[in-house]
Amino acid sequence: MATFALWALPLATLISAWVAWSDLARMKIPNKAVLALLVLFAIVGILTLPLDAYLWRYAHFAIVLAVGFLMTITGVVGAGDAKFAAAMAPFVAATDGTVVAALFAITTIAAFILHRLARVTPLRKLAPNWESWERTRDFPMGLPLAVTLVIYLARAAF
Repeated sequence: MATFALWALPLATLISAWVAWSDLARMKIPNKAVLALLVLFAIVGILTLPLDAYLWRYAHFAIVLAVGFLMTITGVVGAGDAKFAAAMAPFVAATDGTVVAALFAITTIAAFILHRLARVTPLRKLAPNWESWERTRDFPMGLPLAVTLVIYLARAAF
């Protein structure tokens, strides 16, 4: 897992930054970012993971996509968030589900607090046109999802 995480981390970090920025600025996660993350897994996974582990991780993708779809049609999460979470799923070992859930909980709380604080401070002037500042009922979940992936991979790599 360490080799996989080490190889995946640099590009996953760039893709995650793209996702977080896009969600903050436009409240949308680009499909191209989701596909880029899946392609990254396909390439790095096949090169660094045992074949059985690599193939089983596609089940993670399918399960999270199905759950995300149900959450989207019931209005719990946005479609971009569900797709990005599904694309993240193969990067996570099945035994690390609890770790990722805890990381996601912590990053979600921290991101929410920091975003809401920044919205009412002069920091808002650094990005005055972000749509996420204006949405009072919605939150850009791409931010904590992206941070969760980067922290998880960094933790696994080092």
